[in-house]
Amino acid sequence: MTIIDISEVKSGSHVTLHYRLALADGTDVVNTFTEHPATLMIGAGQIAPPLEEILQGLKVGHHSTFQLGPDVAFGQRSPLLIQRISLGTLHEHGMEREEFTPGDLIEFNAADGGRIAGVVKEIDETSVLFDFNHPLAGQAVEFEVKIIGIL
Repeated sequence: MTIIDISEVKSGSHVTLHYRLALADGTDVVNTFTEHPATLMIGAGQIAPPLEEILQGLKVGHHSTFQLGPDVAFGQRSPLLIQRISLGTLHEHGMEREEFTPGDLIEFNAADGGRIAGVVKEIDETSVLFDFNHPLAGQAVEFEVKIIGIL
């Protein structure tokens, strides 16, 4: 019989928690404290890797707030992740949508079989400019977490 140690968060744990992710000015990006807690599987990509790392080793009842600089949180913004794609290329790859609006979040199939999302920045007659940076790239954030249960 195998005994599973569920006393602390580790890869593969199912964790029920309240968490709040806020910008440096205090604006909430996500806040489960006001409603129902979240249940996440650690290591499954359900929360950003830097936030998963913070959760590792925490125990039930733990409640802390962490300040994360841009390099630790979602990285710096990269000009290499801002790319112009021709409308012809988009149509060749199944993007039949004719109308793009600045601010739209568009998902693409990635080369590794996953998905990648880009925000439409501008459109002209022949192409669309996309920003593939994480929306929080380049920003410091505050991450508050309270561990409710671990399975």
